[in-house]
Amino acid sequence: MGVAKSWIYTGKVYVVAKQGSLKQQNLLPEFHECVLWAPPETAAVVGGGQRRRISWTVVCGVMLFVLGLISFFTGHVASDLEWCSQRVVVKRRLLKKKVERFIDVQQDGIWETKFSKSYYGCSERSPYYATHTHQVMSNGYLLIAASGGLNQQRTGITDAVVVARILNATLVIPELDHHSYWKDDSDFANIFDVDWFISYLAKDVPVVKRVPEKVMRSLEKPPYTMRVPRKSEPQFYLDEVLPILTKRQVLQLTKFDYRLANDLDEELQRMRCRVNYHALRFTKPIQNLGQKIVMRMRKMAPRFIAVHLRFEPDMLAFSGCYYGGGDKERNDLGEIRKRWTTLPETSPDGERKRGKCPLTPHEVGLMLRALGFENNTYLYVASGEIYGGEETLKPLRELFPNLYTKEMLANEELEPFLPYSSRLAAIDYIVCDESDVFVTNNNGNMAKILAGRRRYMGHKRTIRPNAKKLNALFLKREKISWESFAKKVKAAQQGFLGEPDEAKTARAEFHEYPSTCICKKPFEFSGLETIHHKNQTISRTLEAESEYGHNEEDQGVHNVQ
Repeated sequence: MGVAKSWIYTGKVYVVAKQGSLKQQNLLPEFHECVLWAPPETAAVVGGGQRRRISWTVVCGVMLFVLGLISFFTGHVASDLEWCSQRVVVKRRLLKKKVERFIDVQQDGIWETKFSKSYYGCSERSPYYATHTHQVMSNGYLLIAASGGLNQQRTGITDAVVVARILNATLVIPELDHHSYWKDDSDFANIFDVDWFISYLAKDVPVVKRVPEKVMRSLEKPPYTMRVPRKSEPQFYLDEVLPILTKRQVLQLTKFDYRLANDLDEELQRMRCRVNYHALRFTKPIQNLGQKIVMRMRKMAPRFIAVHLRFEPDMLAFSGCYYGGGDKERNDLGEIRKRWTTLPETSPDGERKRGKCPLTPHEVGLMLRALGFENNTYLYVASGEIYGGEETLKPLRELFPNLYTKEMLANEELEPFLPYSSRLAAIDYIVCDESDVFVTNNNGNMAKILAGRRRYMGHKRTIRPNAKKLNALFLKREKISWESFAKKVKAAQQGFLGEPDEAKTARAEFHEYPSTCICKKPFEFSGLETIHHKNQTISRTLEAESEYGHNEEDQGVHNVQ
């Protein structure tokens, strides 16, 4: 006979007979327990077999142990899944940033001038240059009365230093124009650092703050005043001005703007650059606020465009152009135009066809979008009072929502400067100079001065609208597709993007194209090698951490209506 075993299962015992048939016997109710394993099919129960009880403590302990194992296993799997999912998210973000950075590298062409790193500013004195010494006797004191706005006066101050060198004269700190259209009573010392100006030019020209009292008391007559013709040659100053200076000892030249020839010998041209780009330094308050605005723009975006709209009433009146404002515009600008009694009558349509009219803010925006700048690009608008106000700016703001002005970025800090147009212009000058791309909207003095400075400081991108060709494109804008329009704008702007080779054929003011002061680096350090090196290291650039953050989403608009 085999050994019989019994398992208690819900009050019943399943018995397997020798033949394998199942039999069921009822047990006493007090033996209700749970079975932890199934009975073997061949088991048999022999009468009188002893049953075992399993306590609840053991059962519950085993169950808790099993549940603990399950919880530990599933928890570990869940944490692994979470870790893996986080890695996937991080990798996707890194991949997106790499793509964005690659696109940035590809778009550098519209932000930087080709071969810009091949050139540098050079205005040093040559070994043959005779520096000024105190032992050299001065021929007299030269007083200068500048004329116009800030940048027009800047050209006069620059040329005044050169004229003082030609005449071997002592230059007195120039007097600024207080009677121009802008009615700004700022003096030289309110805008420029006088002490720096004097010390920087010490080897070129003696500069004093005022004519010594002793000299003034010795004069038999008041200082002689004269106005020289525009763009006078150095020889004219030697023949016509020098004799008067040596005789009278103190001479004043009035309305001194563009009174010196454009083409001078190399040493005098380099002196112009030393004055304009080094000696004329703004005062600390102007410098500090200008740099604060630049830093606030940089905090929002790693690079930005500065646009000198020059769409103020005086500019529009001077141009003689018409912008569709009806009788109100004609009357407003007509009254302002009367200030210039020598301006001839012009045809607004004729002036626009000749490319003499400033673009509207909307047209400037269309040009920039056509050139490839996305609508998430940050714009700084340097301007005075825009004719038409916010309504005129609205189309430009729609094309570039990230549009800022000095008033928006430094409202309270700007208050001490508000009564002085020249100081406000100086702040705009600093921001435009520091911008990655500078866009001019006319061929005025600020446009010329800044274009020349940006060439001297490394050929930073400077865009000047080819208004003559663009005007024809704007007239048929609604009749052609955006792709065709953008292609034609890019073609029209060739030669107007601030490339180094543009200066070779340009016939413009020296202040705009200071070619004598721009030198080319040796071939081994040229832009060819730089571009080759850049192509070789694109992958490393993509991996490197950028100094500035990138937007998580592309805000670009592919179609502009």
